[in-house]
Amino acid sequence: MNRLGAETSPYLRQHAGDPVAWYAWGPDALAEAERSGRPILLSIGYAACHWCHVMHRESFSDPEVAAQMNRDFVNIKVDREERPDLDRIYQLAQQMLTQRPGGWPLTMFLSADQVPFFGGTYFPRDPRHGLPGFLDLLGRVAEYHRRGEGIAEQREALLGFLASQERGADAVDRLSAAPLTQARAKLEQHYDPRGGGFGGAPKFPHPGNIAFLLRHWRASAHQDPPDLQGLYMAAYTLHRMAEGGLFDALGGGAFRYSVDAAWEIPHFEKMLYDNAQLLPLYAEAAVATGDADSARAARAIAGWILGEMRVADGLFASSLDADSEGHEGRYYVFESEALRTAAGDDFAIVSARYGLDGEPNFEGSWHLHAHASVDEIAKAMDLGTDAVRAALARTHVALRELRATRVRPARDDKALTAWNALTISGLARAGRLLGEPDWIAAADRATSLLRERLWMDGRLLTVHMEGRSHGSAFLDDHAYLLDALIELLQCRWRTQDLDWARALAELMLTHFADPNGGFLFTADDHEALIHRPRPMADDALPAGNAIAARALGRLGHLLAEPRYLAAADLTIRRALAEIGGYPEAYTAMLDALEEALDPPQMVIARGQEASAWTASLASVYAPHRLLLTVPEDAALPEHLAAKDPGEGTRAWICEGTSCSAPVASLAALTELLRGS
Repeated sequence: MNRLGAETSPYLRQHAGDPVAWYAWGPDALAEAERSGRPILLSIGYAACHWCHVMHRESFSDPEVAAQMNRDFVNIKVDREERPDLDRIYQLAQQMLTQRPGGWPLTMFLSADQVPFFGGTYFPRDPRHGLPGFLDLLGRVAEYHRRGEGIAEQREALLGFLASQERGADAVDRLSAAPLTQARAKLEQHYDPRGGGFGGAPKFPHPGNIAFLLRHWRASAHQDPPDLQGLYMAAYTLHRMAEGGLFDALGGGAFRYSVDAAWEIPHFEKMLYDNAQLLPLYAEAAVATGDADSARAARAIAGWILGEMRVADGLFASSLDADSEGHEGRYYVFESEALRTAAGDDFAIVSARYGLDGEPNFEGSWHLHAHASVDEIAKAMDLGTDAVRAALARTHVALRELRATRVRPARDDKALTAWNALTISGLARAGRLLGEPDWIAAADRATSLLRERLWMDGRLLTVHMEGRSHGSAFLDDHAYLLDALIELLQCRWRTQDLDWARALAELMLTHFADPNGGFLFTADDHEALIHRPRPMADDALPAGNAIAARALGRLGHLLAEPRYLAAADLTIRRALAEIGGYPEAYTAMLDALEEALDPPQMVIARGQEASAWTASLASVYAPHRLLLTVPEDAALPEHLAAKDPGEGTRAWICEGTSCSAPVASLAALTELLRGS
């Protein structure tokens, strides 16, 4: 055993039995590098990562490789999910050093002062597919470091590059809607009309892009013509993803991405954060278009989150592994004979649905994805759609029973504040839109647990695992949780949640704010590293700056707090200076921009029928409307305190700093909202 056995991270524990003398990142490892003069070999990955497992089997479990690592390097293993600050820094450094995209496992070689001088991602043990062998590479890197030629110059260039990224551009003078138009055009330019989605293989879901198109269509509703093409691109992409191999047809939930452009074969890991974003997106599409398939997809995602990802106490685990029994996808795929046996008399329907009359599509087996719709099959076979769905359901039950006999992919049970907050927000929003109180209850339970276990002495922590909470929280933790609390306030008003939201906002302003605009990823009292990122663009997660800007804007209007509104405005203006020719990479920030240009509409309802009124309004797609049902005995913010329902039920429509006169009926309220 090395030093990783006592860590909370399942990923680090996977390496606890390696012959490599791993350290976790921390003072002991850094001090050893300083004392010994050996460079640091930094390996960053995560528990569900397929290629991390491959490098583990090939190199880190190999005694010869381990002996060379132990002789020439101080070896540090990092879970990128527990330490996204380190991952952001060294992914950026790797891209600068190699001029290539990053990824996992990330393999970086650092001097004792934490500055990298060489790096890459996955390396095979022996040379293969144009990649150098890791064993040979270790010797060459160690010799390069001993000679020291060019390292000082490279160090200064890299630190200068990181400093320029930290400074960024000056904020623009005023907000402009131009990036919204530019992003809409860019998304259509990159749209795949055949398969849906954006770009080619590998193809990721990009939920922020789809949500932007839905919002753009909704904003154009009163234009002539409205943006029906934007609606089509969003709806068709959602349809193709849900019907394709990106989704688990049997167990619900989406895989991380598709390796092909047609959404047929996925990379089989399942991440909580992907599904947390897709859940409310499918719910929004369902209410926006009336599409029953989108509602079914949302319910399948929620079923997976609540059925497979909830740890015993009510928080949510991070991921399911891509591999089981040492093979990617083994848990999810079926041989032809197993499918025929499971389907029995329904095989003709099942075969038509999943295209089983051709060659298997994944290493001699079948990964299920739709080749024909239920309606098409019903028409071709002269059956009712209910009969087709019943046949598919019977086969799915049999296949799930078969799958249950297999070795399940490992689950990473650590609960991350940011990812749990995304899930809380998704469950709360989708639960309101689709009328699912159990989803809202699960979101409420998780919120209580975050407060109980990860809110300590007025500060937020980032990881909870097996009764241990630790790690200084990052910008994403604060911003996502603030946003989630605002979503939950629309499900049930709790003054304590409003107070917590205010406390999180104050923490962001105190410890994360950049005086020139926006927020840095780490707090001002965080461990000193070689760089403090200030992410404005989205990646697999929405940019923390974007969610902070939108949430602060909403909270600022709710509380009439000008400091929050000013911070949101300056963050957006700073981002607009950086967007340049890639506005489609900033769709979360564009959401915040929309609400800054046209403040969100707040409906405040009080009285006996207030819950029924807001529940009725929740079934309308209005992405920039907040619905707040405030009990009569609850305290409202000071500027709203006079809103008393009297003997009945009353509602007020507030925009910016002004509110309407009280509205005394749901019909009148609906008519006013329709007019606005």
